[in-house]
Amino acid sequence: MADISFAGVVSPPRFELQGKPGDVIRNVVLIGNDALKPAHYHIRTADWDLDEQYGVVIHPPELQPDSCRPWTRIERRELKLAPQQNRKFRFEIKIPEDAKTGECRLAILVEQTTESAVTLSVGNDIQIPLTGRLGVIIYVKVGDAQPKLEFQEIGLSDVNGRMLPVAMIRNTGNAHGRPVGIIEGTDNNKQFLEFIVSPRAILPGETRAIPLTPASPEDPQKTAEFTLPLKLKGPIEWEHGKFDLDVILQ
Repeated sequence: MADISFAGVVSPPRFELQGKPGDVIRNVVLIGNDALKPAHYHIRTADWDLDEQYGVVIHPPELQPDSCRPWTRIERRELKLAPQQNRKFRFEIKIPEDAKTGECRLAILVEQTTESAVTLSVGNDIQIPLTGRLGVIIYVKVGDAQPKLEFQEIGLSDVNGRMLPVAMIRNTGNAHGRPVGIIEGTDNNKQFLEFIVSPRAILPGETRAIPLTPASPEDPQKTAEFTLPLKLKGPIEWEHGKFDLDVILQ
């Protein structure tokens, strides 16, 4: 069977930029080919959103309402790389003079072309081309755009098969925000734990469920177990704001 892996890489995977009307923002993304054979990539811009599971949903090529892709120029639309080669790829975003205060979002997609894709044989006479795609997510705050996060409630909810504290937070601002924080917790067995606030993006106008994950005292990379009732105390913070949490979950 053919090697069906996609060995493209991009760095960084995300940009969070800021400018005012009339500014031209220039930046560079590194595109690489980790394969042992040449690669041919097609590069384009796209509009995107986040689904309920925080997966990036790429819209069809047609411009979405209020798309900022017309503001964006990319260095080229085709890129060929030798095996194990990396290359800097330039892009620029020109914010119009009449742009409104708010946030612009787009993605730069790096897609394997059909000609460089491997094929999977199904039966004796069917060949299916397999292609890969990577995306660089870009946020651009225009003017004084800021998130405005509002804590609504907290409770226990199933997160990937585990019951965890989950805070409902709404963003009434005009830019995305990311809550952060370490919340002190004490469970029914008097066990002291630190709960990490997931720094997930909350887009303007959205309400999101933000998990608080207990870190293991022995290994911070692992999650810890706890028993109810659970007392939580500490700040959930974001850009220009915070909420002081002090609750008992039964």
